[in-house]
Amino acid sequence: MAEIRAEMVANVWKVVASEGDQVHDGDTLVILESMKMEIPVLAEGDGILTKLAVAEGDVIQEGDLIAVIG
Repeated sequence: MAEIRAEMVANVWKVVASEGDQVHDGDTLVILESMKMEIPVLAEGDGILTKLAVAEGDVIQEGDLIAVIG
């Protein structure tokens, strides 16, 4: 199981993947917005997206859980 965590304070601009989706290494899961820049959050391996812990419009802090790939 791989946990994907936020590397910075940001807004969740767009959710691209859904729980239960098959994802591959490098797939975009969500897009964050910080300081008017769009930052894609990528899958760090192949598997099933078992948990998506954010929604569009959420403000996340550094270290917050974004997703779990199992």
